[in-house]
Amino acid sequence: MKFISDIDVMPLKALLDPQGKAVTMTLHNNGYAEIENVRIGKHITLEIEAESKDAAEKKVREICIRLLHNPVMEGYQFTVSELQTHTG
Repeated sequence: MKFISDIDVMPLKALLDPQGKAVTMTLHNNGYAEIENVRIGKHITLEIEAESKDAAEKKVREICIRLLHNPVMEGYQFTVSELQTHTG
């Protein structure tokens, strides 16, 4: 079965996010003073072949832990769903 995973990797809330701070200031300077606490992260989408959704989730979790995030500075969350194929 083929699955699709959407992964978000974000800086830990306790850490300073210089990119987010710069975007917040730019928004304020452009009249959006009501915007606060912008955080900038990474969004990754991947397709994965697996026997089941549980197996796909296990592989995605392993990839996140080993390759996609730095646990000292970032957290991650993901979803896995069956890839819908369209036949016409």
